[in-house]
Amino acid sequence: MRILEPAARATLSVLAISALLVATFAPAQPTTATNPPVAPAAQDVVQPNANLHVESIPPIPKSLADAVAKYTDFRGHGFVAWHPTKREMLVSHRAAGASTTQLFWLRSPLGELASLTKHPDPVSGATIDPVGARFVVYTASKGGSEAYQLYRIPIDGGEAVLLTDERFRHARGAWRMVNGKHTGEFLLSSVPLDRNLKPEEREKISTTLRLMNPDRPQEARIVAELPGTGWFGGAFDRAGTRLLMTRYVSANESEVWIIDIVSGKRERVLPKAGESAATHFAGRFTKDGRGFFFVSDRSGEFRELMLYSFADGQITSLTKHLPHDVEGASDEDDDDDTGTRLFYTRVNVRGRNEVRAFDAKTLKEVPLSQVPAGTVLGIAPRKRSNDVAITVGGATAPAEVWVMDERAGRLTRWTRAISPMDTSGFREQEIITWKSFDGLEVSGLISRPPARFIGKRPVIINIHGGPEAQATIGFRGRWNYFVNELGITVIEPNVRGSSGFGKTFLALDNGMKREDSVRDIGALLDWIARQPDLDADRVLVTGGSYGGYMSLATSVHYGDRIAGAINVVGISHFVTFLETTESYRRDLRRSEYGDERDPKMREFLHNISPLTNAHKIKKPLFVVQGRNDPRVPYTEAEQIVARARANGAPVWYLRAENEGHGFARRENADFYFFSMVKFVQDVLQP
Repeated sequence: MRILEPAARATLSVLAISALLVATFAPAQPTTATNPPVAPAAQDVVQPNANLHVESIPPIPKSLADAVAKYTDFRGHGFVAWHPTKREMLVSHRAAGASTTQLFWLRSPLGELASLTKHPDPVSGATIDPVGARFVVYTASKGGSEAYQLYRIPIDGGEAVLLTDERFRHARGAWRMVNGKHTGEFLLSSVPLDRNLKPEEREKISTTLRLMNPDRPQEARIVAELPGTGWFGGAFDRAGTRLLMTRYVSANESEVWIIDIVSGKRERVLPKAGESAATHFAGRFTKDGRGFFFVSDRSGEFRELMLYSFADGQITSLTKHLPHDVEGASDEDDDDDTGTRLFYTRVNVRGRNEVRAFDAKTLKEVPLSQVPAGTVLGIAPRKRSNDVAITVGGATAPAEVWVMDERAGRLTRWTRAISPMDTSGFREQEIITWKSFDGLEVSGLISRPPARFIGKRPVIINIHGGPEAQATIGFRGRWNYFVNELGITVIEPNVRGSSGFGKTFLALDNGMKREDSVRDIGALLDWIARQPDLDADRVLVTGGSYGGYMSLATSVHYGDRIAGAINVVGISHFVTFLETTESYRRDLRRSEYGDERDPKMREFLHNISPLTNAHKIKKPLFVVQGRNDPRVPYTEAEQIVARARANGAPVWYLRAENEGHGFARRENADFYFFSMVKFVQDVLQP
């Protein structure tokens, strides 16, 4: 069960260029006059590819690209699925020289990867035919549009077949079983896309549930029509007639429903009538059908793994003793030989996900003998075995897959991340705290540069998206360049509204409280000014999505205290954002930011939007956007670029025509990174 909510060589060597860039951020030394700079020849600069639209970004020297090259090709692995009958697994990986992440077969620990997919876009997930292991069904969207479609491909590769209607956005659910036997069908949920709807239809969209056999996709049949969006999950009971689903309302409210796929009848099970709103995320039915597992914060600040009993409505918490959010849980491992079954949870412990094990009979936590080091990104037991695949990441390596056999006390590495440099010296982030304007304690992660960098260090504040997300401990990839080579301190704040700190903290930025989170950044700037090793005159703020809004808002409110800002796929005006984001997610965002149809809220959202206050943006601004972004449409970027430029601010603009909510293709991510390094050099140099 998974209970989860809905990046021509130059003459100088790399080392010489790195030393030159390090000197740029070292304490200033007296210099002598030099000749004025000469524009580089075309062959000495990095040319953007045909899908990149570039405005006001100066030529990027190839020498810079050479200097940062070793930080641009970290390639980890993600577990995708176990083979139904063999001790083999599907993993996701970006191969050497490839642009996107694809699927590969891994048939033994540390074995050679066998390519399965060569899809033109990144592959985001997959499942294997559980009946005869004849094919794989995978998910992908075109150009970052997130209009996900499903494809069938033979188990050992070949031509992929489109299974779904491209007028809709689709999500695959569980395979259906009836009394322990697979039917060959899986649950498919679909929502319409705005381009196929009339304006008046965009306020009334619904979610359609179907059962699809990938062998006969044209015969898929509707089993339920659900009002609105936010429906996800879909665990079947043993009879294969009832579905356990989550209806997501907001970060602070969600519900558990049971849907009869024969009659179409649906019933909300949690919360019951009269109970307070809370988060409830459906897991799976118990094997005896007498209840179901779910995750909820109904009993306290943090999300607990709970068991609901149909007989008497009693709820039992399995993780009451853990003062942390449970982020997911696995199925049991089906160890029928001995009768002992374990299932596993991920627990968010101060920004690091840990794995915990529970006995399925007693529902008590049991100790684990050994777990791979790092933060746990995923857990997947293999049926009818003791193998548990665990994907982990850490400061010194991208994601890697291990297999744990708890009975044998054995831990086996199955993949080894590929790095173009020695990453063993990369340091883990540390936790810092500061008091905000109202006395609230706010925390964040800090990455400090090596000791060879002396004097006060410049700072990059990197704000996460969401806002209901969290800066967590793990591998930072390209960001290590700024810390290790340029001597920049990177701070990742978890402002109010971030997850992982309890439901009260999560709700502190909702609606009219939106700018309180911006004030948390103001308090962080105060904290930076008090630190003897940090240079408060050289601070750059950046962020993606909601973090992009935060970087723009910081430019508005604290423009005199920062040197510049980078906005990646960020909201520039809440009203235009809410009116143009895809309809399948509009109501979910209204629950967080406020409903723009209400006159008072509309006025408030207009008044606090960075676009309205763009005349206050004076410092350099770099805006990055994907043309196909369904979440934050590219018009949000274009309007802030135009308005800030009209007010005299220097603005760089980079738009990728084949990307969405972030850059998923390496060639685009590389050019963005080169441009970002150039921007940071220009803005933070003494």
